[in-house]
Amino acid sequence: MLGAVAICGGVMAASACTGISLKANDGSYVQARTIENANEPLPSEYVIIPRGEEITSFTPVGKNGLTYKVKYGVVGLSVVRKEFIAEGMNEAGLSAGLFFFPKYGSYMPYDATKSAQTLGDLQVPTWILANFATIDELKEGIKNVRIVGLDKTAVVHWRIGEKSGRQVVLEIVNGRLHFYENTVGVLTNAPGFQWHVTNLNNYVNLRAGSAADERLSGVTLSPLGGSSAMLGLPGDATSPSRFVRAAFLKATAPVQATGFDTILLAFHLLNNFDVPIGIEHPAGQVPNMPSATQWTSAIDLTNGKVYYKTMYNNAIRCIDLTKIDFGNVAYQSHPLDREQRQTIEHILIR
Repeated sequence: MLGAVAICGGVMAASACTGISLKANDGSYVQARTIENANEPLPSEYVIIPRGEEITSFTPVGKNGLTYKVKYGVVGLSVVRKEFIAEGMNEAGLSAGLFFFPKYGSYMPYDATKSAQTLGDLQVPTWILANFATIDELKEGIKNVRIVGLDKTAVVHWRIGEKSGRQVVLEIVNGRLHFYENTVGVLTNAPGFQWHVTNLNNYVNLRAGSAADERLSGVTLSPLGGSSAMLGLPGDATSPSRFVRAAFLKATAPVQATGFDTILLAFHLLNNFDVPIGIEHPAGQVPNMPSATQWTSAIDLTNGKVYYKTMYNNAIRCIDLTKIDFGNVAYQSHPLDREQRQTIEHILIR
């Protein structure tokens, strides 16, 4: 059992994620994100967890941690194992997801005498979704658990949102919990969330549209193309650059009429964060897979729908929580792709 848990370290250590959130004119609230791994394909599944299911958390030594019964039905997208939900939502409209947080996060040490209160970091989203309907409930309930790392190289932080549009970031540093209200609506990876928000001040000149002509040393300077006012927006794949780019694209995105329109917009925005596999490795050492961005999800918290697409198939798929009987459905998981190939619509000309 421990060996199965430990494999997450080598995989998750190469992960990167970009998250955004958007609101629609009809009040719908959407949270979307990418998940990356540049070393190898991540085994990924969608997971259905019914009410009443009993779950026991892993600890660094096995499956002997916190045991609880599921209060709210859950739909999640997992990585490596079905127990490790990286992004998901419950039937109450609460969402939770994990984002890689290397070198900056640090958990409590594992204490074998307190295994019954111990929760593995990669299972925190499952525990949140199974037990809480609001962020305030979570902030109270988390006081009773000890979160520990299942692998030293897989430190994460978490994004939690509710359908009211409120969103928080949870980080654990030196064993202490820190909740941050996320009014920016963006999350990436290290450094810490507060650092990223402060770093936005370095891009105070960015704005939508085009820059005006200017005179400099007797020469008229004119924009060479559209969107010149965003000149200087970072385009690389590092976490600080992705945070700035995501914040700018989110802030300038037009508000859509409905939740579904907003879901589609979220996918378009996150296309800007697809990481080509070739930039991650020296020539000749590139793994045989289409992309470092393994899958992208968009969740409509208001209308109870989880959407996703993968590096193998860009067709958007949807799981509607309102059509699931969480009192009777079985606990189950299935690969995100039935077949790892892109579906193509062939146009017949007659």
